[in-house]
Amino acid sequence: MRLIVSAGMITAALLLAGCSGGNELSTGGQNVRFVEEQPGSQCQLIGTATGKQSNWLSGQHGEEGGSMRGAANALRNQAAAMGGNVLHGVTSPSQNIISSFVPTASEMTGQVYKCPN
Repeated sequence: MRLIVSAGMITAALLLAGCSGGNELSTGGQNVRFVEEQPGSQCQLIGTATGKQSNWLSGQHGEEGGSMRGAANALRNQAAAMGGNVLHGVTSPSQNIISSFVPTASEMTGQVYKCPN
């Protein structure tokens, strides 16, 4: 009986530790920038990327700007993995009236471009 309780406690601790972390910005993600204006003709559209951050444990207002920062980091990391360095037309379809009261997952989507530096 004691072994089952200990195993359950270890499993719960591992699950909580895994869920509480945010999305760290990768080295490649650090080189991706957000732009408001449509990228010029010298830039190549690569595709669309999505970044997500779970808020189940961290809530909306975690450290360093909360879940939206985590979603933005995930978006920048994904854009870098696709070979892009510019994000345009970024939206947050997950943000609504419910997300103001309940810690729902945050999501950001944007178009990925590869532009000359």
